[in-house]
Amino acid sequence: MTRLLDPAARARAFTSLHDPARPLALANAWDVASARLVEAAGAAAVATTSAGVAWSLGAPDGDALARDRALDLVARVASAVSVPVTADIEGGFGAGPDAVGETVSGVLAAGAVGINIEDGNRSPAEHAERLAAARAAAGAAGIPLYINARVDTYLFGLGEASTRLDETLARAAAYLRAGATGIFVPGVTDPATVAELVKGIDAPLNILAGPGAPGVAELGALGVSRVSLGSWVAEAAYAVVRRATEELLSGGTYGPLAHSLPYGELNGLLKG
Repeated sequence: MTRLLDPAARARAFTSLHDPARPLALANAWDVASARLVEAAGAAAVATTSAGVAWSLGAPDGDALARDRALDLVARVASAVSVPVTADIEGGFGAGPDAVGETVSGVLAAGAVGINIEDGNRSPAEHAERLAAARAAAGAAGIPLYINARVDTYLFGLGEASTRLDETLARAAAYLRAGATGIFVPGVTDPATVAELVKGIDAPLNILAGPGAPGVAELGALGVSRVSLGSWVAEAAYAVVRRATEELLSGGTYGPLAHSLPYGELNGLLKG
């Protein structure tokens, strides 16, 4: 794919990929090599995983990674691929809205045209202010940044189960008013709830998928516009490291390495 040089054009192209008829499927990357592999496999965009990025840089997930290190990784990924890049910026790498705006300016300067930003345990009102600051920073740069607002009600089990759907929809509406482009609701994959989320959210819906979740086509039939693997791919990669080491030390054998990528193929991706 030829790289779109205009950041605004890249942002519009990325936004256009959110279509339930063919959901945007994202196998989240955490470094340049994984990003190049994702692109080479035919992905229309590259998304980073905050957990995978943090782990690869020696930090735990959850707002522990320093902002400059996260932005440096985004810049490396964005410069290495030709498809649009969206960056998971956790809670925004800042204590308040102004700091979130600074983070978003840095993300845009790094070459990404989308972000994920999570509410976590923050109040919806506080998170809406952070989203508004992100939108203002993007507007100042003249880039229609895709802001994927993550609602953590299901992921963290916030509130009563009986009112969780209503709370999720209320948060989604508030975040869209504040400037979000789409809504990300991890922690739920059952078709009935997903269908209710699609019905109640007037924006593209992103679902976190993995083992046991409905397939991409099934989620698209429910109205989902984007399906992400989040930290699953990084977790699977690190599982190979552990299995290979344990087998090497315990039995002196090499079974987990049987399906490794050829050296020349991986090395060649990084020569381009």
